[in-house]
Amino acid sequence: MRSLAFNQREQSHIDALRRQFSAFISAEFQRLLAGMSRASFSITSSSSESTAEPDIDASAEQTRRTLLLGALATTACLGCSVQARAGEDPPGSDERPKKGDQLVFSDGEQEGKLITSADIPRGGPPVHAWPKDPSTSVVRNASRLNEIMIIRLDPAELDEQTRARAVDGILAYSAICSHAGCPVTAWVKSDAGDKEVFKCMCHNSEYDPRASAQVVFGPAPRRLAALPIALADGSLSVAGNFIGKVGGVQPG
Repeated sequence: MRSLAFNQREQSHIDALRRQFSAFISAEFQRLLAGMSRASFSITSSSSESTAEPDIDASAEQTRRTLLLGALATTACLGCSVQARAGEDPPGSDERPKKGDQLVFSDGEQEGKLITSADIPRGGPPVHAWPKDPSTSVVRNASRLNEIMIIRLDPAELDEQTRARAVDGILAYSAICSHAGCPVTAWVKSDAGDKEVFKCMCHNSEYDPRASAQVVFGPAPRRLAALPIALADGSLSVAGNFIGKVGGVQPG
């Protein structure tokens, strides 16, 4: 709420500055028009004086025009600044998923819509999601490390550890490869077996979601981070922090 109040005060200050600029420009524009009118009248009424010395006010008038153009540009930039601020990521959008966060579609026609258990088909493919703070409606999509894959599998196919985290066969994992940090985008038959797996197309790392997303093929050094989830009244939510490191190996 404090952040919201600050933004409102900041916006009010910017609006006041814009009004002052507008008033200044309006006055200067009227003076410029009056000066141009006088100059035009002088030229048309005394052509015989065309060889006379230049008007001593010409330099001052040019300076006034330059200042006016500068003011116009400043006001335009101020407007751009306001628009840029409006497009900035809201507070909390780059924070990691937190307990109680809702889950929303990260792409496609349903982007931003809350995900329910009915949206997760058994056997895949996975649904890609962002966490969303239910108290502020802020979607935590300012960091790509927050993207999640949600999949539903037959509980009988899951190992004991994975089954303990599943909710009606539904599991959630980080969508960021642990090798080089590329997005994990594919759900395909494994190169190392006959089951479908998560696959990173950058360097062909594969992860088996039935076994806590452990690496079954490729150069990835470790499994995908898992995200505990909860199910209430058909809606999915985050039940805890990521289990394991999110993202690729850091250089150095």
